[in-house]
Amino acid sequence: MSTKILIVGATRGLGASLANLYSKNPSNHVFGTSRSSSPPSSQSKITWLTGIDVSASDVGQNIVSQIPASTKLSTVIITAGYFGFETFDNPDWEKEAKMYTISAISPVFIVHHLVKAGFLDKGSKVIIVSSESGSITLRHEKEGGGNYGHHASKAASNMVGKLLSLDLKPKGIAVGLVHPGFMRTEMTKGVGFDKYWDDGGAVTPDEAAQSLVSFVETFDISKTGEYWAPRGPR
Repeated sequence: MSTKILIVGATRGLGASLANLYSKNPSNHVFGTSRSSSPPSSQSKITWLTGIDVSASDVGQNIVSQIPASTKLSTVIITAGYFGFETFDNPDWEKEAKMYTISAISPVFIVHHLVKAGFLDKGSKVIIVSSESGSITLRHEKEGGGNYGHHASKAASNMVGKLLSLDLKPKGIAVGLVHPGFMRTEMTKGVGFDKYWDDGGAVTPDEAAQSLVSFVETFDISKTGEYWAPRGPR
């Protein structure tokens, strides 16, 4: 019997690396979501769920409608993200709303529909990819302010994960929050953070995926609702 894994946001960055890594194991059956109707042909070993927009209110329904009935998912990793750069002088309402929606609203509806459809059951794991950028304690004068939507939506994501863990613990479903590490991606480059890659010890998505997969293997209900940084705080 194959181990079934769902990666939400599997076409680029960490999600793509996770999907590729998991699909290399012939005992895994990987489902990956794609916003496009034409997912990458290079990832042919992945069963694609297409037209999935994580910022849309029907994201949960769209995902479950494309998963075969009676499927039991071992692991769901929600990696989809969006970083809209802001400053105090130029806050952006639409960017902030999109970041909150993707990071803190969408996971609730995705997990809700997966559970109600019977795809998640006792022993299943849900991993929400968060970020240490959501830490209030780590924000200080040296780093400065700005990027309100990004940082605050990650803090909200952590709370959402904690609340989901409380609702799902009686069902035996574990929920984890993970900071995968500062990564060298188009998203961080797009907001000018590539200038911090070297000093910040940024890693490639493939490197982050390796450590995240190793963490997921050891993650269970005893750690549900907890926040983890498998690669450390950098």
